[in-house]
Amino acid sequence: MSELQSKTFDQPNEVVSAPGLEGQIVVVGETYVGRYIHQPGFHWAKDVKPLIGTPSCQVHHQGVMLSGRMQVVLGSGAKITIEPGEAFNIPPGHDAFVVGDEPAISIEFRGVRNWVKPALAGERVLTTILFTDIVGSTAIATQMGDAAWKDFLSQHYEHIRLQLDVFRGHELSTTGDGVLVIFDGTERAIRCADAICKLARNDGIEIRAGIHTGEIEVHPDGAKGLALHVAARVMSIANAGDVMISSGTVALLEGSKLSFEDTGEYELKGVEGQRRIYRLISNLE
Repeated sequence: MSELQSKTFDQPNEVVSAPGLEGQIVVVGETYVGRYIHQPGFHWAKDVKPLIGTPSCQVHHQGVMLSGRMQVVLGSGAKITIEPGEAFNIPPGHDAFVVGDEPAISIEFRGVRNWVKPALAGERVLTTILFTDIVGSTAIATQMGDAAWKDFLSQHYEHIRLQLDVFRGHELSTTGDGVLVIFDGTERAIRCADAICKLARNDGIEIRAGIHTGEIEVHPDGAKGLALHVAARVMSIANAGDVMISSGTVALLEGSKLSFEDTGEYELKGVEGQRRIYRLISNLE
């Protein structure tokens, strides 16, 4: 149950900094909230890009501009200047810079955890991997038509990303009609997958999900490693609404309140040997 809370940015849980930028982050319940001060002259491409290594900012920002002005430019060329007192939504794939001689001060509640975090270029990390996709997406897209399907898919991704904020998942990429996400907590990955399945069902579609834990090599433009292929193959055997989990991941959940059904051993395409796969029994609240 949620508790009554308040926290001050003067005693933050985390701080971030970059040339021309300082930020304080507090955690309230399950929500990360950041206060950021961008100094005059701050420009993402000049000050943050060298730290991150991606061609544009890949973080989805939502928040309120308290003072100062910030101009945001998307890869498509669309641009907007955010004024004091305005709420904003900034999709991934953008550049941004302070306009004028006054610091741009904002409060943000989305995109906070991954903002100004260096890419783990070439580093191998142990992580829990989640793949999702929409069941029967080709037929659904044909029935809807291109424009309606594009809008629907955008809304689906929006719902997924809201859950990633709650369960602290890091989106690596979209996969046509699904997502590839990594987590630093195995139980949170499974609970996130279950929540995404339920939201999709409420939207009139079914998804399937596959989860595996292993080492991957993270780069600014993506990730590599056998564990990614295993997770994708685990997803491929799932039916509509299923969250399928590899045995190695289930072994890490001893003592949790999650329940699983043993579905047997499978030969996963392109992966040596047989793997035992489990299905989540979805009774999560």
